[in-house]
Amino acid sequence: MNKWIRGTNAAVLSLAVIGIFIIATIFLGSVKGTQWDLTKNKQFTLSEQTLSMLKNLDKDVKITAFTGVQTQGDSIMNQHVIDILKEYEKRNKKITLVEIDPIKEPAKANQYQIDSVGTTIFESGEKSTRVYSYELFQQGSTESSYLFTGEEKFTQTLLNLGSDATHPVYFLSGHNEVPAAQMSVFRSSLESANYTLNELNLFKEGKIPDDAEAVFLVGPQTDLDEKEAAALKEYVQGKGKLYIAVGYAKDLEKWKNINDLLAAVNVKNPNAIALESGRTTLTDKLTIIPEYGSHQITNDLSSQDRVTILPLALALQTDSANTDYRANALLATTSEAYGETDIAQLTTTSKTSKDATDLSGPLDLAYAVQDKDNKPKAIVIGNAQFLMDQVIGQQGNRDFALNAVGWLQEQTDMITIRPREESQAQQALLMPGDGNKIFYGTVIGFPLLFLVIGGVIWWRRRKG
Repeated sequence: MNKWIRGTNAAVLSLAVIGIFIIATIFLGSVKGTQWDLTKNKQFTLSEQTLSMLKNLDKDVKITAFTGVQTQGDSIMNQHVIDILKEYEKRNKKITLVEIDPIKEPAKANQYQIDSVGTTIFESGEKSTRVYSYELFQQGSTESSYLFTGEEKFTQTLLNLGSDATHPVYFLSGHNEVPAAQMSVFRSSLESANYTLNELNLFKEGKIPDDAEAVFLVGPQTDLDEKEAAALKEYVQGKGKLYIAVGYAKDLEKWKNINDLLAAVNVKNPNAIALESGRTTLTDKLTIIPEYGSHQITNDLSSQDRVTILPLALALQTDSANTDYRANALLATTSEAYGETDIAQLTTTSKTSKDATDLSGPLDLAYAVQDKDNKPKAIVIGNAQFLMDQVIGQQGNRDFALNAVGWLQEQTDMITIRPREESQAQQALLMPGDGNKIFYGTVIGFPLLFLVIGGVIWWRRRKG
């Protein structure tokens, strides 16, 4: 009788534990938006910007991810994309996610005109946008790591689908500016935010187009023509806005018209290269790690301790008494830095010490310029190299560049979410025999071992 009671109690207890487990699983599964992300880099934790966007999304969106495997790394990239898109789908019922293997379902791939795996299509009403896998992955800080920028790209895409507005901007050309091919990351980010990018040669066009919301001057190596500078000054003194990034150039000391254009927005170019000796860094003295000024553009970067890196930066100055255009410093050196005014000597010798003709620190390196009505009018940065592909991915460079554009265009919803850095997956090559050993050991061996042990224990108790 006692054995029967003990057996009954054990059975009832086992059923109770199983029942509690099932009920707890059903309950936790029904709680929307509640989860614990235990991954190293919080792979499944969405940012506040994304959560806010998803909360306000009120249009039906169909996301079709074409995730076939053609190369060794495709499966890892596909998993990143699907995992984060599932998080979007969980948090808004208006989002529907469909995964298609274009290799197994070529008819559907042809329907969407898919020419490569890793393409994700967002559709809402009559609007659609494509996001390609090469836009989502970048080289990390080491050779064995990579950056995944999927959340930023997908969130901005959803924002753009909900907006019919486009923003035409023009990149000035004709003065050996930084080529578009060397700023593909920066330009792609602008296009993702509904900016329409156009090239503008003022001698060819004759004027600044009427629809231009901003004109970008990035890394000119030669001076503007007097008429070009006059047209740009008239433009910015009217309704126009300027994004100017000027750095070292061979003829920098001969510039007149670019300097006149800067002066029109209360910025002076003293023709001095900043050298930093006030901090110990992993870089040389010509690469500046500036201090942040207090501003909407830089506050988040400062709170996250994400630095901006400027190789070969120009010092800038402003007149604080000017009330028509107020230039607020965004970046500055330490007080121990100085501005080398003898640029020719700097580039031909190893001189690294301050003399009487050099500027004393701290030196301003970037300004956000407002007019007397507190409207954004210009961004002026004493560096253009930080916008180039090989540098913009470092630390906070990309966020600073895009935050500055967002502020200039009064776009507070321009998303700049920090990419997640992941380690490359470690792969082990197995021979067929090794694979069979793992299969038989884990699928057959271990379960059989536990079954035998359980049987032995049951038998001994039955006999005892």
